[in-house]
Amino acid sequence: MPQSRMPPRDALVEHCLELLAPCGAVSAQRMFGGHGLRIDGVFMALIAFERLYLKVDAQTRPRFEAAGCEAFVYEAKGKRVSLGYWTAPPQALESPDDMRPWARLALEAALRARSQPARRRAPGRSEKMPHAPASKR
Repeated sequence: MPQSRMPPRDALVEHCLELLAPCGAVSAQRMFGGHGLRIDGVFMALIAFERLYLKVDAQTRPRFEAAGCEAFVYEAKGKRVSLGYWTAPPQALESPDDMRPWARLALEAALRARSQPARRRAPGRSEKMPHAPASKR
């Protein structure tokens, strides 16, 4: 029986896995044309449109804004939608040591979001990732 071979992972995915590895058990999963990243089973980042986006919340957003990061925003049905993920600062993509504080912020935001009661979605509302963020159109 021939052994199936998985295609090689994207170089950016591999790079991000290396950057995040010191923070815990890191994994990537394909989703909606991109990848979702988890540390110790906690979904805390995504890779979409050749960019790494880290989870933010009201407590961590000011740090990302001050670093000049950009929100993951897309347009759906004529409205701008934000998923609560922001790009990592460019310097954080240089080494695991530079990424560590940003990954911790993302992990903390993801853990806080996990502890919040699940909010109800409107009937028929999908959680699918769009084709491209509005900032890329």
